[in-house]
Amino acid sequence: MSVNRQVVIRELPQGELKPEHFERREGEMPSIAEGEVLVKTILMSIDAANRAWMQGATYRDAVKAGDVMHTYAIGEVVESKADSLAAGDIVATESGWAEYAAVRAGAAEKLPALRPLSHLLSVYGIAGKTAYHGLVGVGRPKAGETVVVSAAAGSVGIFVGQIAKALGCRAVGIAGGREKCDWVVDELGFDACVDYRAGNLFRELKAACPDGVDIYFDNVGGQILETVLFQMNEKGRVVCCGAVSQYDTTSPSGPRNLPGLVVVKRLRMEGFIVMDFADDDDSALADLRRWVEAGKVKVVEDVVDGLENAPGALIGLLAGENRGKRMVRVAPDPV
Repeated sequence: MSVNRQVVIRELPQGELKPEHFERREGEMPSIAEGEVLVKTILMSIDAANRAWMQGATYRDAVKAGDVMHTYAIGEVVESKADSLAAGDIVATESGWAEYAAVRAGAAEKLPALRPLSHLLSVYGIAGKTAYHGLVGVGRPKAGETVVVSAAAGSVGIFVGQIAKALGCRAVGIAGGREKCDWVVDELGFDACVDYRAGNLFRELKAACPDGVDIYFDNVGGQILETVLFQMNEKGRVVCCGAVSQYDTTSPSGPRNLPGLVVVKRLRMEGFIVMDFADDDDSALADLRRWVEAGKVKVVEDVVDGLENAPGALIGLLAGENRGKRMVRVAPDPV
């Protein structure tokens, strides 16, 4: 092929992300230099963080107008000029919304021969490892404690609650809509789930957590974080993973009860990035595989087909329409 289909940022959004902020282009096929590989994209991770990258530099460089939209992807090496990787290898790498990408071999992680490849983005990939490392490494749960997670039906939230249950904790979710809350309880085994859209989050959360909250895994920030902080137990832990409620708005709001409640309740609030715990990935994957095989962790994936549908997939994720790990399939898994 001589053409590389891409989706680029036409204009950075100043408020809500919309389809017109993107455009499709046909670029030239990338050429690779020594030490690089040409990767054919198979699956692209769709995350709320994609929107945060448009607001400026975070733990990575900002996305700028004219850029191919950044992503984390799984792909197949189709050409190599590096000793460490060969054509046919399946790798995970930072990439873009494009059919092909040239990447440094050292920045591409060779993946195990596991099918379907989608599991390497969900339970055994960035979503499952984020849930595991955040809850276990930062939250440090003890059996019998109450764990609350926001965006409970999302890519990370579904695994946080199930891991909490596997560790002997009580798992309570926060999600948008009664149907989604019922699904989290009935299908994933959470002990309870509170609908933040119902109008009285404080009262319903108190009813769902009569003994208070020991660990709060925060994916949304804003008013939900403020509400949960009031119900934290002394020496509680707040795991700060994301703030999706703040990414797609021109008027972000923060908790008004900081730092007061942190002091009074002796809370520990800690943010993390999944790469911080790379040295512990092997133990994380061993536990996740054991729980999946035992039926204690169910894998739920939300796969959108077609590179051209990536903008809609991200916009929909920000609106909370997904259940489980959202990703875009660009090409089929190799046989």
